[in-house]
Amino acid sequence: MIQTPDIGPAAPRGLCTDCGVSRMKNDKACGQACQFIAPDYPGLEAKVHGRVRQDGDEQFFGPFQAMYRARMKTPKSGAQWTGITTSLGAKLLEKGQVQAVLTMVPDERDRWCPRPALITNAEDMAKARGMRMGYAPLLALLENAQDQGFTRLAVIGIPCQIYALRVLEKDLGLDRLYVIGTPCSDNTTTENFHHFLSLLDEDPDTITYLEFRADYKVELRFADGSQRLIPFLSLPISDLPSDFFPLTCRTCVDYTNALADITVGYMGGQGEQWLLVRNARGAEMLETLSQEISLSTPGTAGKRTSAVKGFVANTKRAAGGLPLRRMPDWLRPLVSWLQPRIGPRGLEFARARVEMKAAETVLHLRREAPAKMKNMIPDHVWKIAAPYDLTPEENETHASSGEKYPGGD
Repeated sequence: MIQTPDIGPAAPRGLCTDCGVSRMKNDKACGQACQFIAPDYPGLEAKVHGRVRQDGDEQFFGPFQAMYRARMKTPKSGAQWTGITTSLGAKLLEKGQVQAVLTMVPDERDRWCPRPALITNAEDMAKARGMRMGYAPLLALLENAQDQGFTRLAVIGIPCQIYALRVLEKDLGLDRLYVIGTPCSDNTTTENFHHFLSLLDEDPDTITYLEFRADYKVELRFADGSQRLIPFLSLPISDLPSDFFPLTCRTCVDYTNALADITVGYMGGQGEQWLLVRNARGAEMLETLSQEISLSTPGTAGKRTSAVKGFVANTKRAAGGLPLRRMPDWLRPLVSWLQPRIGPRGLEFARARVEMKAAETVLHLRREAPAKMKNMIPDHVWKIAAPYDLTPEENETHASSGEKYPGGD
């Protein structure tokens, strides 16, 4: 059974991705739960995982026990990749470990629009497969779950939703909570996403699938079964309006969903999915798929530094109101050919993407909301940004003036 009940309107907020908390009875909980006010990642990491992130790759990706390249041995029809995330939810329901899974399904009127749902039957997890783009008040349905007496719950969500969930967790009265996270960085409204699709194809309504792949290409699939690959450098990003991505998404400090029990994404997967088991509950979930999933060691190749430096330079221009530098058309095919061959791949690609997000956070907040920097940017983000000459200026951190933030590798 899939429940998609109507929920109340969102309360007006400044920096907000409409995670759903403002639509709850106690909409004042936003002040405590919101990632974009004063996030406490060390405190929540210690509470959820039993420890804070350590040096090395944990500085980039958050605490984890194990990391894999992964794929379902038999891919699930309609899945964005092979269906790991929805298979985890289905197994939890099948085994009775949870009474419901809180996740997203497509809106009946628009397949790209996410709609929060409580799913209580394992077979209905198939309806949650695929990618959607837009703000989705997932956590508003926590109250519906409580009203129905659910005490064992799984939640599949993006970082801003999971951060708020972890803050509210102690008040939910749950006997068991399983948290499956997916990475996220640049969300936008569903309406904006439709505009983006219209720039990619003259008949955007026929597009049924879109994926940013780790080989520097976007994959499109169409209703007639055809496929098209577009190199990242050929995307019309510079043709989008400056507010296409909101300030919240340009300043997100948790690309990898560090507070989930298990994170399932693509960045370090090199054509497969990238899976981070963060704690014992995450390992418990992965074990339910042990006969159905293929796991291997993540690879890494290339060097990220020059790619990140170029991104930082362009972001400085954009944050300063200057136009993005466009690569000459004649050069794009050559660079598009070289990127998947000599650019960062696997875990090096994932590290690069996290460094880019750290740089975006610093530069856009410094330009548009400098007073928020002291509370919004965790220390580990400053450490990630430091190798690119992005260090705290006066009043940008709670740390003492002049403190250095060496970058990890």
